[in-house]
Amino acid sequence: MFYVKEKISDAMEIVVEINDENVFCTCLGCGCEVNVDLSEIFSNGDADLYGTNVYCSECSKKVREEKCYDHK
Repeated sequence: MFYVKEKISDAMEIVVEINDENVFCTCLGCGCEVNVDLSEIFSNGDADLYGTNVYCSECSKKVREEKCYDHK
């Protein structure tokens, strides 16, 4: 089990198990909150937590369309 641990005070800390329902990030395009499945992000073996950007579905569609037009 992977988890996140944060010390709140000298007497208290919180431990949260990481799973496919509780990992989020901010969309690089619009800033909205995006649920992230880490197994999907790391499935190709070439990703890291600091250098990986995630887009929401709408911004992802826009990025793909822009790349498609760039190739024409």
